[in-house]
Amino acid sequence: QVQLVESGGGVVQPGGSLRLSCAASGFTLENTAIGWFRQAPGKERERVSCIRANDGSSLYTDSVRGRFTISRDNVKNTVYLQMSNLRPDDTAVYYCVAAFGTLPLQTMCRLMNRTGFGTWGQGTQVTVSS
Repeated sequence: QVQLVESGGGVVQPGGSLRLSCAASGFTLENTAIGWFRQAPGKERERVSCIRANDGSSLYTDSVRGRFTISRDNVKNTVYLQMSNLRPDDTAVYYCVAAFGTLPLQTMCRLMNRTGFGTWGQGTQVTVSS
């Protein structure tokens, strides 16, 4: 069964840190692009970060660059999102998505977000509040 399972969400104070994990099963991350996306209540889903499993190339949305780091462990078949200096506006449900393809990473990332393309996890809630 092909699936992604996110974990690591929770409640944290502003300025705190969390690490999200996205474990893949039923397939390997080779030749995939993996993205983290988030959706806050009443807002559109937005891209957070994407990574290409083969070479580790990555991209970030402006609001998280310098605070979040995406990484992958191809042996563990897992992708991580290390989030630091969290802010209340980071509060959202975070989803990871994996899709096979060799299109440019930015294109893959946009397709996953705008069309639902790829395999999606169930989401994990991140709440940043004092």
